[in-house]
Amino acid sequence: MYRHFDIELEQLKERVTAMGHMVEEQLEGAIQALLARDVEKAMTIIARDHQVNAMEVGIDEECIRMIALHQPEARDLRFIITAMKIITDLERMSDLAANVCERAVELKDEPPVPIPDAITTMAEIGREMLRGALDAFVNKNTAEAMRVCREDERVNLIYRDLVRSMVQDLARDPDRISPVIRLLFLSRSLERFADHATNVAEIVVYLVEGKVIRHLV
Repeated sequence: MYRHFDIELEQLKERVTAMGHMVEEQLEGAIQALLARDVEKAMTIIARDHQVNAMEVGIDEECIRMIALHQPEARDLRFIITAMKIITDLERMSDLAANVCERAVELKDEPPVPIPDAITTMAEIGREMLRGALDAFVNKNTAEAMRVCREDERVNLIYRDLVRSMVQDLARDPDRISPVIRLLFLSRSLERFADHATNVAEIVVYLVEGKVIRHLV
């Protein structure tokens, strides 16, 4: 019976990781759609968010079933609780990727504006943070998890500089206010994406060490 439970735990890890990789693909596709002004691609990614939602519900229900059936303790219970916390952040990250696509769709009706390099940089860092957090989860690597946490401040700095720069641009050219505001909302979604990747990394530290480091790093 215990060996069967070990198999279930491994399958749970695989399902969480698969969900994370899908979210990573969501963000990558969202930025591609934005840069190419590809409305069809953006709409496809928005629609795919429902698949991520379904994955979250399915994994959550499986976790509840495992707790009720096996009544796990200590390390195994912590792992299941960790998985439930991680998928909550992953679902929100998928929502944020969809938000980027929504702004990309809105921009098609606006005067063309250049996409600041800072936006693509934030997206790439966010993807790398998510990938690192997932690797840390799979390998129970707290050093990698802490590295991901430190990257969040880098994204915050880029975001603050971007907002300052775009506000200055608006002061010089107020006719561009509508598309620039949409880009500001879009960049906020990317900043929040990195925050959630940090949450996942912090949860990994809790999984491995039993330490709650949220708000401490």
